[in-house]
Amino acid sequence: MWAKTRRPLLKFVIAAMLGFALVMVYLDVKITATFTDKMWELPAKVYARPLELFVGANLSTEDFAYELDVLGYRKVTTVRAPGQLRRQGNTFELYTRGFAFPGEREPARRVQIVLGGDKVRSMNSGGSRVDLLRLDPVQIGGIYPSHGEDRILVRLEQVPDTLRQALLAVEDQNFYQHWGFSITGIVRAALSNFKSGSVVAGGSTITQQLVKNYYLTPERTYIRKLTELLMAILLDFHYSKEQILESYMNEVYLGQEGPRAIHGLGLASRHYFGTSLEQLGLHQQALLVGMIKGPSLYNPLRNPERARERRNLVLDVMVEQEVISSEHATVAKAMPLGLNKQTRIRDTFPAYLDLVRRQLRQEYREEDLTTLGLNIFTSFDPILQRKVERSASTVLEQLDKGGDLESATVVTRFDTGDVVALVGGRKVRYAGFNRAIDAKRPAGSLLKPAVYLAALEQPRRYSLATPLEDTALEIAEPDGGTWSPRNFDRQEHGKVLLHRALAQSYNLATARLGMDLGIDNVVDMLQRLGLEGDIPAVPALTLGAGAYSPLDMAVMYQSIAAGGFRMPLRSIRDIVDANGEPLRRYPLEYDRTVSLQAVHLLHYALREVVREGTGRGVYRYLNDDFAVAGKTGTTNDGRDSWFAGFSGDLLAVTWIGRDDNGGTGLTGSSGALKVWAHFMARASQRPLGYRMPDQVAPQWIDDSNGYLSAEGCPDARLMPFIKGSEPKRRTNCSPRSNGIKDWFQSLFSGDS
Repeated sequence: MWAKTRRPLLKFVIAAMLGFALVMVYLDVKITATFTDKMWELPAKVYARPLELFVGANLSTEDFAYELDVLGYRKVTTVRAPGQLRRQGNTFELYTRGFAFPGEREPARRVQIVLGGDKVRSMNSGGSRVDLLRLDPVQIGGIYPSHGEDRILVRLEQVPDTLRQALLAVEDQNFYQHWGFSITGIVRAALSNFKSGSVVAGGSTITQQLVKNYYLTPERTYIRKLTELLMAILLDFHYSKEQILESYMNEVYLGQEGPRAIHGLGLASRHYFGTSLEQLGLHQQALLVGMIKGPSLYNPLRNPERARERRNLVLDVMVEQEVISSEHATVAKAMPLGLNKQTRIRDTFPAYLDLVRRQLRQEYREEDLTTLGLNIFTSFDPILQRKVERSASTVLEQLDKGGDLESATVVTRFDTGDVVALVGGRKVRYAGFNRAIDAKRPAGSLLKPAVYLAALEQPRRYSLATPLEDTALEIAEPDGGTWSPRNFDRQEHGKVLLHRALAQSYNLATARLGMDLGIDNVVDMLQRLGLEGDIPAVPALTLGAGAYSPLDMAVMYQSIAAGGFRMPLRSIRDIVDANGEPLRRYPLEYDRTVSLQAVHLLHYALREVVREGTGRGVYRYLNDDFAVAGKTGTTNDGRDSWFAGFSGDLLAVTWIGRDDNGGTGLTGSSGALKVWAHFMARASQRPLGYRMPDQVAPQWIDDSNGYLSAEGCPDARLMPFIKGSEPKRRTNCSPRSNGIKDWFQSLFSGDS
């Protein structure tokens, strides 16, 4: 019988050994090919703009305190370490953290900053004046893989020795002696599993835990445990204990913040304590080590008492293993948990992060964004974001307590094209439908400036004083119907001057002007101002037909505000790799696409909109001497309320509407304008300047008929003209003063 079974048994043994060898080869290749990469697998981190401070910079104490709050600076009585802050009224003493910016490093230093009158009054460090200081930028989010992992890499030498020894004492006391697995641990776990009848304990070493986190699923089966054991042996064979321990410290799971998984001691230290690993006290080190056993069970933010008990148990183990003395443990046990209770700002601006991701995905693979550790430096301004969120919330609560209305706003610095703030909906922390980018709606009168700009580029035919007919018209459509626009007030106003037709947003005059110019010319102007995609070449385009997002309108008004220079809107400034090496810069780009003189005349008319026209409600919020320009927009049945406008430093476009496209009962002036003006009154620091370019000169005209006139004459108004486009006819009233002088006097006195 033995002779008959020997050969099959031998074959089985050989096959089993061969199979085992193949499995080991496969596992070995898997580990050696991927372990080093996994050690440095990092999501992209997205940063706000750094707050730059210098004497004379505009900054209120409230805004500065908020910036420090979201940066996680801890309030202390004595400033000793980076990330600490002491405030007495308008005086801030802080120890900056320092930061590696693209191209240069800002050092950590203790500095005293005094504010007053919404300005930085003085900055000193070590008795010397500081000319310029850049705070570390707020990390507003990350681009994580599908499992949502985030981490801050630390080197083994950055980890305090007591923390390292505590980790080994609690998790794996024989780490430096075993070959990746612990026989006593396996026996102990096997007894527990035998008693329970299933796999309930693992007896895992740090090496096994690392293998499980890197390569295996969390399921509890004997096959999975055997695979874990074999891979741990291979890992221990190929890599040093220091490499394995360092990888574990960067990989270990320590909690959840929404969709973001907190991995590694470095990020956990920042998340729970608001400081770097090197700065942790003994009581905080023990708390982190204790959390490893159950990050949810021992989460100090949710279960402080349970976390305290676990921390004290870890301290007892550290005494038992002679890591610390019993006296040190007694002091540490008496300490509070030492948690960072500052505002957590990360990943709380989903609409802006969505904009950043869309730009990145045009140039980078998703895998690169979630594994290469890219650092993305954006134009995002937390202070301006806070202001626009508050303005939207305040106004919407006044208009609609029921919550049916939605709103979106895009804010840019029009001289650079930087998008500095963005609201995608009423629930600003909700990562759902981004209305600022994806809500495509008719723009109503927001498109009218393009019609008038196309006209003003033809100074031989049109000027601000050209009479237009605001009378009814009917235009045949290709489908056999007719298009018959009406004014908002259902009235005809007869002959009106071009500037007044825009200021009062007369539909009939605008439609007639657009038809005289030709719809193709209107489409061309919109494209030159930056609109892309489908622009319907139909008569109704003159009154806002088509589908446009708030971001689309921000692009168009950016070109208008910038004097006819078309520049791409930027959310990203720089991208550097995990080693700090620059990968990509996004410099300011611009191209003149519209006549400077024509845009200058349009600015005059848009200033008139907010002084005398449909946008005059702006000055219920702004000081009378603070010059801005803008345009209201309302679509049929009040479905969409729009306002777009700019000051001397900021441009903003606001939309209010309903997701079901139902009527709102709002016009541009009774809805979106209020959000815009509420924000600008609190955020803008520079009024709109008014500088006449070459080939433009002011003239007095009779505002009732557009004839040349003079100061002091009936209905006299000072208005800019491209040279050669001045009215040819003159009133009987004779001139009696200097036009240039009077022009500037009228500006300073607040005349439009």
